[in-house]
Amino acid sequence: MVAIGLSAGAVARVRFALSCLWEVVASVRVLRDPGHHALHLPWVNRMRPRLAAAGLLDPDGGLLGQLVPAAPGYVVDFLTPPPVGLSPDLEQELTALRATEPGTVRTHLDLRPGPRSPALAALYADPGAGLRWLAEEIEAYWRLALAADWPRIRAVLDAEVFHRARRLAEDGAAGLLNDLHERVRWEGDALLINQRHCAAPDVPAGAGLVLVPSVFVWPSVLSIAAGDVSQLAYPARGAGALWECPPSAPEALGAVLGRGRARLLAELDAPRSTTELARRTGLSPAGVSQHLTTLRAAGLVVTHRQGRSLLSSRTAVAEALLSASR
Repeated sequence: MVAIGLSAGAVARVRFALSCLWEVVASVRVLRDPGHHALHLPWVNRMRPRLAAAGLLDPDGGLLGQLVPAAPGYVVDFLTPPPVGLSPDLEQELTALRATEPGTVRTHLDLRPGPRSPALAALYADPGAGLRWLAEEIEAYWRLALAADWPRIRAVLDAEVFHRARRLAEDGAAGLLNDLHERVRWEGDALLINQRHCAAPDVPAGAGLVLVPSVFVWPSVLSIAAGDVSQLAYPARGAGALWECPPSAPEALGAVLGRGRARLLAELDAPRSTTELARRTGLSPAGVSQHLTTLRAAGLVVTHRQGRSLLSSRTAVAEALLSASR
């Protein structure tokens, strides 16, 4: 059991952030031990051949594979510097990674058990050069493994933040923190995490805690300390449907609303942007926008802003229509 101290001041500074690097790290853990991440097997089966061909699956070859062991091994904290907000940017995060202090890199490497490989020894001896090499590996991994699916992943993460913001407004900090994961609960002045390997320290009054929803961290949680800011990565709601085939619209509802609008309602099982809906349905963005305008006027869809995106979601009336027509 790990306890992260959260004073009243620290709870007031709890914030959400999205991170490309967190998804990189968590997805590498999935590839290292897919049996413990059955939810992502469709993705694993697609990615393994291309990553193997690129030489990015060898755990003894590059730095990324060596720094991210299978669970419950220790993931070095400097791999995931604190994300800054809800608009994740891989290059921005890699810039922060490359700027990690050499002493921090060596301190975290000292926490890893066992002897160092030649690649890790070189990173220890020259952190600046090693971090540049690591950043290049991550960029290559991102292009092959995550870039194509990122719009879908991002939609799930945006929907999760929207859901948690409503939960915070309705139930306060206690309701939010106690609903993150079965292994996480907030009692008194501490956030308790039933996690064997976790190096997050107590959070002082001014530091707060960064909550990072993640698709690939499922089914567990990860908590680390990076600098003065602790982070808790937890599974985002909706990840279970990420690799499923798109839902089909009921024929009866399509006869009433039109196939295009019925298909959009079926796809709105989570808040989605116009671009994501167009990609999922094959409709043009202009066509999706026109259908959404009609559905909003009918009280079947509502739209809200999340960062730079406008996300649409079904209303209770739309949920009732879908349920009745199935």
